Amino acid sequence: MLIARSAALFVLAAILEIGGAWLVWQGVRDQRGWMWAAGGVLALGAYGFVATFQPDAHFGRVLAAYGGIFVAGSLLWGAVADGYRPDRWDIAGALICLAGMAVIMWAPRHG
Repeated sequence: MLIARSAALFVLAAILEIGGAWLVWQGVRDQRGWMWAAGGVLALGAYGFVATFQPDAHFGRVLAAYGGIFVAGSLLWGAVADGYRPDRWDIAGALICLAGMAVIMWAPRHG
């Protein structure tokens, strides 16, 4: 159950951070307006709180592990929201990042 909770928090963090950055991008770079950018800033601010709910108490470990989720989530977001087509190297890299994330966050530790 602890791993499921942790994974759900990582997914929520990715939605808020990647979605927030995407909204800022849309608002500023694609000239959709400052309301899009403001929504992005709010989402990015909310993302900052999500990591504090992770069961592991070590900031460095949680953020390092989240990096793998961010990499894979960014590719997935680009594919869904912008029609970006990851190639086999993108996918291989994302899988490597996810494997590293799982080792960092959920490897059995004693003591």
